[in-house]
Order: sequence, then C-alpha cells, then structure tokens
Amino acid sequence: MRLLAEPLRWRLIGELAGFDRRVGELVVALGAPQNLVSYHLRQLRTGGLVTARRSSFDARETYYHLDLTRCADALAATGAALHPALALRPDPTVTAEADRPVRRRVRVLFLCTGNSARSPIAAALLRHHGRAWVDAASAGSHPKPLHPGAVRVLREEYGIDLADHRPTHLHTLTGQRFDHVISLCDKVREICPEFPGHPEPVHWSIHDPTDITGGANAGDAALRGVARELDTRIRYLLPVLATSHQPEEEKES
Repeated sequence: MRLLAEPLRWRLIGELAGFDRRVGELVVALGAPQNLVSYHLRQLRTGGLVTARRSSFDARETYYHLDLTRCADALAATGAALHPALALRPDPTVTAEADRPVRRRVRVLFLCTGNSARSPIAAALLRHHGRAWVDAASAGSHPKPLHPGAVRVLREEYGIDLADHRPTHLHTLTGQRFDHVISLCDKVREICPEFPGHPEPVHWSIHDPTDITGGANAGDAALRGVARELDTRIRYLLPVLATSHQPEEEKES
C-alpha cells in the first residue's frame, strides 16, 4: 500500500496491467517526464511488482511487465493484516466475470516469429482453460516446424496434445476478424499488420525458448518456464475477456 500510494505509480501499474510497455510509451500515456517515469519504475522493480526485459528487436529498449500474481499476493497479505477474512484470493479463472454469458464467441490471435513454440502454446493453453466462448488461433511472421519440446512440455505439464498443430503465416489471417491480437515476440510487434475491426494490439514480451543451447533438457526447461508464464498471463486474461464482451444488460447490472 505504501508503494502504490504514490499517484504516478498507481497510474503506471494501471498502464502495465494489460500488456508490456516500453518507457517511451509510458511517458506518452502518462504525460510525465521520462526521468520521473524511470524513477518510479525503479521503485516498482525494487518492490518486486514490476520486471524488465531487454527487447529482442532492439536491445537498447526495455519492456516492463507487471507481475499480477505478485500483486495479488501482496494485496492478499495486506488484507490479512487488516482482517483474516480478507486474505482469501480466488483463482483468477474462477470468477463470476469469467462465467457470465458473453454476446458471442471471442476470437483471440497469438503471434510470434516462428509459430513453433510461444504462440501455439499460448493458443493451446487458452483453449485448455475450457471457456466454450473463446476461440484461440496462432500464427507467425516466419513459420517454422513445431518445436518437439513444445509438444513434450504441454503433454507432460498440462495433458495437452499439440502434435496436430501446423505452422501458419500471419499474412494468411490478415483478412479475418479477431477481437484481440496478442503479440508475444518483440520482432513481430514491430511488423504486425492491421486486422479488420482494428482490435487494440496487446503485447506480451516473452523470450524465445527455442533460442537456447545446452541440449534437450535445457531447451525443455526454457519451454516449461515460458509455458508457466503464458499460463499465468492467460488465467488473468480470461476475466478481462469475459468482462469486455458481456451483453450490455449484464454490464449495466
């Protein structure tokens, strides 16, 4: 509470709650000087609520990410300090918002470079969480064969069969309408085409788990880490999708 009581920090985490951003984007969004934004980002990083990663497109740039799980844990601990009953924190996928009816099926597209690991894992995990009103697809700017480690990790960790995935070029989908387009690769974000309906672009800066040396064990460890990160982000995404696509009468009530 002390960390977030500063108004600009509160606005910062609000900007980072939906997707990862660079400092320049935060400066524009908040209308604040860059040195002030950078100072408060350092405070949030020191407090463990925000993480940073160098862009794979331009290593001079840094993407900042809000750790929603850490925020939820910290808020739950704060509540517990006030009253034990306030320590309860449900799984974000088990909420009234996530189970309310939606106007129609929600279409989500995940993009990365090769469509060989990150984006097919993300689409499979979104489908896995079982919301009948969500359609998930994936594509890449330079499609490559599905990484065998991605198949192993999803089968062993989540019981998901990814073997029938076929690489898809993003340009084959540009005429289709999606409600949400989520880029997982810093390089793809820079070349992402416009889609019908102009869905707001969302960016999650996820490192490429296939760009690693050390053999299958090291590769699978990297893939497991990325799958866990994507699983966490997707669990927090579902209530947002449900809330934004509820019938108007549901929203008003």
